[in-house]
Amino acid sequence: MALKSTIFKANLQVADIDHNYYADHALTLARHPSETDERMMVRLAALALNAHELQDTCGGDGTLAFGAGLSDPDDPDAHLTDFTGRKRLWIEVGQPEDKPLAKACSQADAVRVYAFHHAAEVWWKGIETKLSRLDRLQVWRLPTEAAQALGGLAERSMQIQATVLDGVLTLSSSQGSVALEPLRWK
Repeated sequence: MALKSTIFKANLQVADIDHNYYADHALTLARHPSETDERMMVRLAALALNAHELQDTCGGDGTLAFGAGLSDPDDPDAHLTDFTGRKRLWIEVGQPEDKPLAKACSQADAVRVYAFHHAAEVWWKGIETKLSRLDRLQVWRLPTEAAQALGGLAERSMQIQATVLDGVLTLSSSQGSVALEPLRWK
């Protein structure tokens, strides 16, 4: 008998001062049985970092949501889709392979990867040249310690405040606060 995903609800309040974007997002996250709280919260952080694209790219007329993630390898971890159904932004977390990223770049206007694992540098050195030709792709490195601390914010029902100021994302809840500064690799 297969294990089912665990459902988490998050009320994400975004104050992105860098992009002048302020909004509340009621989100549902399905955590696959093999997914850690850390990875799930990195998905939430990646969505918060890109929430401003809802206004900047789609003029507010789109959907910012989580994909099937680990349950479906052909679906993004998070995405921004405009009212026509076109994928405007495809977000992956972790250390994906080059072929799925190339496919994502052919299906979306922009693709962003957020690497957070302690072995991310090794992954990047091995894949960097394969990804250099993908001009729709951005690769970001999240500090490992901050990503690990994000797992401590996970609750089945979360009230999360996300503040982006000078390139630093701070996620706060009743469980504490974590600040992380993404570093752009590509």
